[in-house]
Amino acid sequence: MTEEMRKPTPEHAKEPVKDLVRFEHVTKHFPVQSGFIAVLLSKGKVPAVHAVDDISFTIRKGEVFGLAGESGSGKSTVGRLALRLHEPTSGHVFFAGQDINELPEEEMRRLRARMQLVFQDPLASLNPRMTIGQAILHPVTIHLTDLSKNEQRQRVLDILSAVGMNPPDSFYDLFPHQISGGQRQRIVLARALVTNPELIVADEPIAMADVSVRALLLDLMMKLKVEFDLTYLFITHDLATAKYVCDRIAIMYLGKMCELGPVREVYEKAAHPYTRALLQAVPVPDPLYRRKEPMPAGEIPSAINPPSGCRFHPRCPIAIDKCSQEVPPLLEVRPGHLAACWLAK
Repeated sequence: MTEEMRKPTPEHAKEPVKDLVRFEHVTKHFPVQSGFIAVLLSKGKVPAVHAVDDISFTIRKGEVFGLAGESGSGKSTVGRLALRLHEPTSGHVFFAGQDINELPEEEMRRLRARMQLVFQDPLASLNPRMTIGQAILHPVTIHLTDLSKNEQRQRVLDILSAVGMNPPDSFYDLFPHQISGGQRQRIVLARALVTNPELIVADEPIAMADVSVRALLLDLMMKLKVEFDLTYLFITHDLATAKYVCDRIAIMYLGKMCELGPVREVYEKAAHPYTRALLQAVPVPDPLYRRKEPMPAGEIPSAINPPSGCRFHPRCPIAIDKCSQEVPPLLEVRPGHLAACWLAK
Protein backbone atom coordinates (compact mmCIF):
# COMPACT_ATOMS: atom_id res chain seq x y z
CA MET A 1 0.00 0.00 0.00
CA THR A 2 1.30 3.41 -0.88
CA GLU A 3 1.96 6.11 1.72
CA GLU A 4 -0.75 8.23 0.08
CA MET A 5 -3.39 5.60 0.97
CA ARG A 6 -2.57 5.99 4.67
CA LYS A 7 -2.86 9.78 4.70
CA PRO A 8 -6.23 11.19 5.79
CA THR A 9 -8.21 13.20 3.30
CA PRO A 10 -8.62 16.93 4.03
CA GLU A 11 -12.10 16.34 5.51
CA HIS A 12 -10.53 14.02 8.09
CA ALA A 13 -7.99 16.59 9.22
CA LYS A 14 -10.31 18.06 11.82
CA GLU A 15 -10.28 18.20 15.59
CA PRO A 16 -10.70 14.60 16.89
CA VAL A 17 -14.24 13.80 18.04
CA LYS A 18 -14.59 11.33 20.91
CA ASP A 19 -18.12 10.29 19.90
CA LEU A 20 -18.14 9.83 16.15
CA VAL A 21 -21.84 8.89 16.01
CA ARG A 22 -24.59 9.92 18.42
CA PHE A 23 -28.28 8.98 18.38
CA GLU A 24 -30.61 11.13 20.49
CA HIS A 25 -34.14 9.77 21.01
CA VAL A 26 -34.34 8.49 17.44
CA THR A 27 -37.57 6.95 16.18
CA LYS A 28 -38.28 5.53 12.73
CA HIS A 29 -41.76 4.39 11.69
CA PHE A 30 -42.62 3.09 8.21
CA PRO A 31 -46.23 3.76 7.16
CA VAL A 32 -48.14 0.67 6.04
CA GLN A 33 -50.46 0.90 3.06
CA SER A 34 -53.99 0.05 4.12
CA GLY A 35 -57.35 -0.18 2.43
CA PHE A 36 -60.07 2.44 2.78
CA ILE A 37 -62.07 0.34 5.27
CA ALA A 38 -58.99 -0.27 7.47
CA VAL A 39 -58.29 3.48 7.59
CA LEU A 40 -61.89 4.20 8.60
CA LEU A 41 -61.78 1.58 11.36
CA SER A 42 -58.54 3.05 12.68
CA LYS A 43 -60.19 6.51 12.77
CA GLY A 44 -57.85 7.93 10.15
CA LYS A 45 -54.67 6.86 11.97
CA VAL A 46 -52.25 5.36 9.43
CA PRO A 47 -50.73 2.11 10.76
CA ALA A 48 -46.95 1.98 10.80
CA VAL A 49 -44.13 -0.47 11.42
CA HIS A 50 -42.32 0.61 14.59
CA ALA A 51 -38.85 -0.23 13.26
CA VAL A 52 -36.97 1.93 15.79
CA ASP A 53 -38.55 3.53 18.85
CA ASP A 54 -36.81 6.22 20.91
CA ILE A 55 -33.22 4.94 21.09
CA SER A 56 -30.18 6.88 22.28
CA PHE A 57 -26.54 5.75 22.18
CA THR A 58 -23.08 6.80 21.02
CA ILE A 59 -20.33 5.15 18.98
CA ARG A 60 -16.88 6.23 20.09
CA LYS A 61 -14.24 7.01 17.51
CA GLY A 62 -12.06 3.97 16.83
CA GLU A 63 -14.29 1.35 18.45
CA VAL A 64 -16.22 -1.62 17.09
CA PHE A 65 -19.79 -1.11 18.28
CA GLY A 66 -21.95 -4.22 17.93
CA LEU A 67 -25.69 -4.19 17.33
CA ALA A 68 -27.33 -7.59 17.86
CA GLY A 69 -30.80 -9.08 17.96
CA GLU A 70 -33.23 -11.28 16.08
CA SER A 71 -34.47 -10.54 12.57
CA GLY A 72 -36.96 -7.67 12.68
CA SER A 73 -35.42 -6.05 15.76
CA GLY A 74 -34.50 -2.86 13.87
CA LYS A 75 -30.73 -3.36 13.58
CA SER A 76 -30.43 -2.64 9.86
CA THR A 77 -32.73 0.39 10.16
CA VAL A 78 -30.37 1.84 12.78
CA GLY A 79 -27.44 1.32 10.40
CA ARG A 80 -29.22 3.15 7.60
CA LEU A 81 -30.27 5.96 9.93
CA ALA A 82 -26.60 6.39 10.86
CA LEU A 83 -25.82 7.01 7.17
CA ARG A 84 -28.96 9.05 6.48
CA LEU A 85 -30.23 6.45 4.05
CA HIS A 86 -33.42 6.77 6.10
CA GLU A 87 -34.75 9.99 7.58
CA PRO A 88 -35.83 9.61 11.23
CA THR A 89 -39.47 10.09 12.14
CA SER A 90 -38.21 12.00 15.17
CA GLY A 91 -34.95 12.53 17.04
CA HIS A 92 -31.45 13.45 15.91
CA VAL A 93 -28.48 11.58 14.43
CA PHE A 94 -25.06 13.22 14.76
CA PHE A 95 -21.88 12.35 12.85
CA ALA A 96 -18.65 14.04 14.00
CA GLY A 97 -20.73 16.58 15.90
CA GLN A 98 -23.00 17.46 12.94
CA ASP A 99 -26.73 16.76 12.84
CA ILE A 100 -26.74 14.95 9.50
CA ASN A 101 -30.49 15.33 8.99
CA GLU A 102 -30.14 19.12 9.05
CA LEU A 103 -27.41 19.20 6.37
CA PRO A 104 -28.23 20.42 2.84
CA GLU A 105 -28.05 17.71 0.18
CA GLU A 106 -24.76 18.99 -1.26
CA GLU A 107 -23.03 18.97 2.13
CA MET A 108 -24.42 15.52 2.84
CA ARG A 109 -23.08 14.25 -0.47
CA ARG A 110 -19.58 15.40 0.50
CA LEU A 111 -19.96 13.86 3.95
CA ARG A 112 -20.82 10.46 2.49
CA ALA A 113 -17.16 9.91 1.56
CA ARG A 114 -16.53 9.64 5.31
CA MET A 115 -19.23 7.02 5.98
CA GLN A 116 -19.73 3.81 4.03
CA LEU A 117 -21.90 0.68 4.13
CA VAL A 118 -20.88 -2.95 3.68
CA PHE A 119 -23.88 -5.03 2.63
CA GLN A 120 -24.78 -8.55 3.70
CA ASP A 121 -24.99 -10.02 0.19
CA PRO A 122 -22.00 -8.95 -1.94
CA LEU A 123 -23.39 -10.48 -5.15
CA ALA A 124 -26.63 -8.51 -4.83
CA SER A 125 -24.79 -5.27 -4.03
CA LEU A 126 -22.40 -5.49 -7.01
CA ASN A 127 -23.64 -4.59 -10.50
CA PRO A 128 -23.19 -7.75 -12.63
CA ARG A 129 -22.53 -5.58 -15.69
CA MET A 130 -19.65 -3.69 -14.06
CA THR A 131 -16.17 -5.12 -13.69
CA ILE A 132 -14.57 -5.19 -10.26
CA GLY A 133 -12.39 -2.24 -11.22
CA GLN A 134 -15.38 -0.21 -12.40
CA ALA A 135 -17.35 -1.00 -9.23
CA ILE A 136 -14.57 0.26 -6.95
CA LEU A 137 -13.73 3.18 -9.26
CA HIS A 138 -17.31 4.50 -9.23
CA PRO A 139 -17.18 6.12 -5.73
CA VAL A 140 -13.70 7.47 -6.54
CA THR A 141 -15.04 9.38 -9.55
CA ILE A 142 -17.80 10.87 -7.36
CA HIS A 143 -15.85 11.81 -4.22
CA LEU A 144 -12.18 12.10 -5.27
CA THR A 145 -12.50 14.31 -8.32
CA ASP A 146 -9.13 15.99 -7.69
CA LEU A 147 -7.30 12.81 -8.75
CA SER A 148 -6.26 12.26 -12.36
CA LYS A 149 -7.47 9.19 -14.31
CA ASN A 150 -4.19 7.38 -13.68
CA GLU A 151 -4.25 8.28 -9.97
CA GLN A 152 -7.83 7.04 -9.67
CA ARG A 153 -6.91 3.70 -11.25
CA GLN A 154 -3.86 3.40 -9.01
CA ARG A 155 -6.02 4.06 -5.95
CA VAL A 156 -8.30 1.19 -6.96
CA LEU A 157 -5.30 -1.11 -7.41
CA ASP A 158 -3.89 -0.07 -4.02
CA ILE A 159 -7.14 -0.79 -2.22
CA LEU A 160 -7.49 -4.16 -3.98
CA SER A 161 -4.05 -5.06 -2.69
CA ALA A 162 -4.99 -3.85 0.81
CA VAL A 163 -7.91 -6.32 1.01
CA GLY A 164 -5.75 -9.22 -0.20
CA MET A 165 -6.77 -9.35 -3.87
CA ASN A 166 -3.30 -9.90 -5.32
CA PRO A 167 -2.06 -9.31 -7.90
CA PRO A 168 -4.67 -6.51 -8.20
CA ASP A 169 -4.28 -6.11 -11.98
CA SER A 170 -5.56 -9.65 -12.52
CA PHE A 171 -8.86 -8.86 -10.77
CA TYR A 172 -9.47 -5.37 -12.20
CA ASP A 173 -11.26 -6.51 -15.38
CA LEU A 174 -13.10 -9.52 -13.93
CA PHE A 175 -16.86 -9.55 -13.31
CA PRO A 176 -18.41 -10.45 -9.91
CA HIS A 177 -19.63 -13.88 -11.10
CA GLN A 178 -16.04 -14.83 -12.02
CA ILE A 179 -14.76 -14.78 -8.42
CA SER A 180 -15.69 -16.65 -5.23
CA GLY A 181 -18.10 -15.47 -2.53
CA GLY A 182 -15.28 -14.68 -0.10
CA GLN A 183 -13.49 -12.66 -2.78
CA ARG A 184 -16.71 -10.76 -3.55
CA GLN A 185 -16.95 -9.76 0.11
CA ARG A 186 -13.38 -8.44 -0.10
CA ILE A 187 -14.40 -6.41 -3.15
CA VAL A 188 -17.33 -4.89 -1.23
CA LEU A 189 -14.90 -3.98 1.57
CA ALA A 190 -12.52 -2.45 -0.98
CA ARG A 191 -15.32 -0.37 -2.49
CA ALA A 192 -16.27 0.91 0.98
CA LEU A 193 -12.67 1.79 1.87
CA VAL A 194 -11.61 3.45 -1.37
CA THR A 195 -12.86 6.91 -0.30
CA ASN A 196 -10.87 6.61 2.96
CA PRO A 197 -13.91 6.76 5.31
CA GLU A 198 -14.03 7.08 9.10
CA LEU A 199 -17.19 5.03 9.72
CA ILE A 200 -18.06 1.64 8.26
CA VAL A 201 -21.56 0.27 8.85
CA ALA A 202 -21.11 -3.48 8.39
CA ASP A 203 -24.55 -5.07 8.05
CA GLU A 204 -24.12 -8.83 8.63
CA PRO A 205 -20.86 -8.64 6.62
CA ILE A 206 -19.97 -12.34 6.82
CA ALA A 207 -23.44 -13.91 6.87
CA MET A 208 -23.29 -14.94 3.18
CA ALA A 209 -19.69 -16.20 3.31
CA ASP A 210 -18.71 -19.85 3.68
CA VAL A 211 -18.00 -20.91 7.25
CA SER A 212 -14.41 -21.72 6.24
CA VAL A 213 -13.62 -18.11 5.30
CA ARG A 214 -15.60 -16.18 7.95
CA ALA A 215 -12.72 -16.01 10.43
CA LEU A 216 -10.40 -14.83 7.65
CA LEU A 217 -12.80 -12.02 6.71
CA LEU A 218 -13.17 -10.95 10.35
CA ASP A 219 -9.40 -10.91 10.77
CA LEU A 220 -9.13 -8.82 7.59
CA MET A 221 -11.72 -6.33 8.89
CA MET A 222 -9.81 -5.93 12.17
CA LYS A 223 -6.53 -5.47 10.26
CA LEU A 224 -8.12 -2.81 8.04
CA LYS A 225 -9.58 -1.10 11.12
CA VAL A 226 -6.06 -0.48 12.44
CA GLU A 227 -4.56 0.32 9.04
CA PHE A 228 -7.23 2.86 8.06
CA ASP A 229 -8.16 4.10 11.57
CA LEU A 230 -11.77 2.96 11.16
CA THR A 231 -14.82 2.93 13.40
CA TYR A 232 -17.27 0.05 12.86
CA LEU A 233 -20.97 -0.26 13.51
CA PHE A 234 -21.09 -4.05 13.33
CA ILE A 235 -24.63 -5.38 12.84
CA THR A 236 -25.14 -9.09 13.49
CA HIS A 237 -27.51 -11.72 14.82
CA ASP A 238 -24.55 -13.92 15.79
CA LEU A 239 -23.45 -13.25 19.37
CA ALA A 240 -20.43 -15.54 19.00
CA THR A 241 -19.12 -13.36 16.16
CA ALA A 242 -19.88 -10.16 18.08
CA LYS A 243 -17.84 -11.43 21.04
CA TYR A 244 -14.90 -11.95 18.71
CA VAL A 245 -14.77 -8.43 17.23
CA CYS A 246 -16.77 -5.90 19.28
CA ASP A 247 -15.66 -3.54 22.05
CA ARG A 248 -19.21 -2.69 23.16
CA ILE A 249 -22.51 -4.23 22.18
CA ALA A 250 -26.17 -3.20 22.20
CA ILE A 251 -29.01 -5.72 22.15
CA MET A 252 -32.19 -4.75 20.29
CA TYR A 253 -35.66 -6.23 20.47
CA LEU A 254 -38.65 -5.04 18.42
CA GLY A 255 -37.26 -1.54 17.83
CA LYS A 256 -36.07 -0.97 21.39
CA MET A 257 -32.59 -1.14 22.89
CA CYS A 258 -32.79 -3.45 25.90
CA GLU A 259 -29.13 -3.72 26.95
CA LEU A 260 -25.84 -1.95 26.19
CA GLY A 261 -22.34 -2.25 27.57
CA PRO A 262 -18.80 -3.60 27.16
CA VAL A 263 -18.87 -7.00 25.44
CA ARG A 264 -17.23 -8.91 28.28
CA GLU A 265 -19.50 -7.32 30.88
CA VAL A 266 -22.69 -8.03 28.90
CA TYR A 267 -21.72 -11.62 28.14
CA GLU A 268 -20.68 -12.47 31.69
CA LYS A 269 -23.30 -10.44 33.60
CA ALA A 270 -26.26 -10.04 31.24
CA ALA A 271 -28.88 -7.94 33.03
CA HIS A 272 -31.85 -8.34 30.64
CA PRO A 273 -33.73 -11.67 30.29
CA TYR A 274 -33.75 -11.32 26.49
CA THR A 275 -29.96 -10.97 26.41
CA ARG A 276 -29.62 -14.02 28.66
CA ALA A 277 -31.92 -16.00 26.33
CA LEU A 278 -29.83 -15.04 23.28
CA LEU A 279 -26.60 -16.02 25.02
CA GLN A 280 -28.09 -19.35 26.09
CA ALA A 281 -28.94 -20.02 22.42
CA VAL A 282 -25.28 -19.75 21.32
CA PRO A 283 -24.14 -23.30 20.39
CA VAL A 284 -21.70 -24.91 22.81
CA PRO A 285 -19.49 -27.82 21.61
CA ASP A 286 -20.41 -30.01 24.58
CA PRO A 287 -23.01 -32.82 24.28
CA LEU A 288 -23.62 -32.71 28.04
CA TYR A 289 -24.39 -28.97 28.11
CA ARG A 290 -27.93 -28.04 29.14
CA ARG A 291 -29.64 -24.64 29.02
CA LYS A 292 -29.92 -22.78 32.32
CA GLU A 293 -32.55 -20.27 31.13
CA PRO A 294 -35.92 -21.21 29.60
CA MET A 295 -36.48 -20.27 25.96
CA PRO A 296 -38.75 -17.22 25.45
CA ALA A 297 -42.35 -18.33 24.93
CA GLY A 298 -44.25 -17.67 21.71
CA GLU A 299 -43.22 -15.60 18.72
CA ILE A 300 -42.05 -12.00 18.24
CA PRO A 301 -45.14 -9.71 18.33
CA SER A 302 -46.08 -7.54 15.36
CA ALA A 303 -44.02 -4.38 14.92
CA ILE A 304 -47.18 -2.67 13.63
CA ASN A 305 -48.93 -3.12 16.97
CA PRO A 306 -46.15 -3.67 19.54
CA PRO A 307 -47.00 -4.62 23.14
CA SER A 308 -47.43 -1.93 25.78
CA GLY A 309 -44.80 -1.49 28.46
CA CYS A 310 -41.70 -3.61 27.92
CA ARG A 311 -41.77 -5.00 24.38
CA PHE A 312 -40.41 -8.33 25.63
CA HIS A 313 -42.92 -8.89 28.45
CA PRO A 314 -45.31 -11.27 26.53
CA ARG A 315 -42.40 -13.72 26.09
CA CYS A 316 -40.46 -13.00 29.27
CA PRO A 317 -40.26 -15.83 31.85
CA ILE A 318 -39.85 -13.41 34.78
CA ALA A 319 -42.30 -10.63 33.81
CA ILE A 320 -44.33 -8.87 36.50
CA ASP A 321 -47.46 -6.70 36.18
CA LYS A 322 -45.42 -3.50 35.90
CA CYS A 323 -43.68 -4.84 32.79
CA SER A 324 -46.90 -4.69 30.75
CA GLN A 325 -47.85 -1.22 31.99
CA GLU A 326 -44.72 0.95 31.91
CA VAL A 327 -41.81 1.19 29.46
CA PRO A 328 -38.59 0.52 31.39
CA PRO A 329 -35.89 3.17 30.78
CA LEU A 330 -32.36 2.21 29.77
CA LEU A 331 -30.54 2.72 33.07
CA GLU A 332 -27.04 1.98 34.34
CA VAL A 333 -26.84 -1.24 36.36
CA ARG A 334 -23.04 -1.16 36.55
CA PRO A 335 -20.53 1.44 35.29
CA GLY A 336 -20.96 1.65 31.52
CA HIS A 337 -23.50 -1.23 31.52
CA LEU A 338 -27.14 -0.26 30.88
CA ALA A 339 -30.32 -2.34 30.78
CA ALA A 340 -34.00 -1.59 30.18
CA CYS A 341 -35.64 -3.98 32.64
CA TRP A 342 -37.55 -3.39 35.86
CA LEU A 343 -35.88 -6.48 37.35
CA ALA A 344 -32.35 -5.79 36.07
CA LYS A 345 -29.55 -6.59 38.50
